[in-house]
Amino acid sequence: MKRRVFIAVNLPENVKKRLEEFQEKFDYLPVRWTKEASLHLTLVFIGYVSNEQMLEICRVTREMANKFEPFFINFKKIILGPPGKPPRMIWVEGEASQHLSDLKNKLEDALLESDSGFRHKGARLMRSHITLARIKMDRWHQLESKPKIDEEFQAQVPVASIEVMESDLKRDGAEYAVLESCPLG
Repeated sequence: MKRRVFIAVNLPENVKKRLEEFQEKFDYLPVRWTKEASLHLTLVFIGYVSNEQMLEICRVTREMANKFEPFFINFKKIILGPPGKPPRMIWVEGEASQHLSDLKNKLEDALLESDSGFRHKGARLMRSHITLARIKMDRWHQLESKPKIDEEFQAQVPVASIEVMESDLKRDGAEYAVLESCPLG
């Protein structure tokens, strides 16, 4: 059986609550909101892997996490994303973070060198964002006037661990489970 796996930074409950309040404010939009419990920042998406590969991913993630000291990510605003393209999502945008980019790049390099099944290296500088909603495109295009979403959202998120996560795709959205939490430093 294959598992759909990724590595993420989970959010503190107080930040999730604030994001849920935003979702309630805009609950009339034709979008599928991310459930509060599922709000996270994806660091590395891996895809479908075997149980053996998943164990290797956990091992590599543990080792890499131990090489990095805890740090913070600063989030600034809620916007339609991705910026500069036709919107497909509503997301919380963070400042560029060299710490986050370094962690992502070193983790991807280590995964590529392992037997994890990981084969795709992403962009070198990571654009940190949290997906709040996926736009239902057919209904979005029917709107006479498209909403402008550009809201300030100040949050400093501590990154003290990274998690190997499993994603189970359901009709009403993905459900996530932590397979292993890997403390930094």
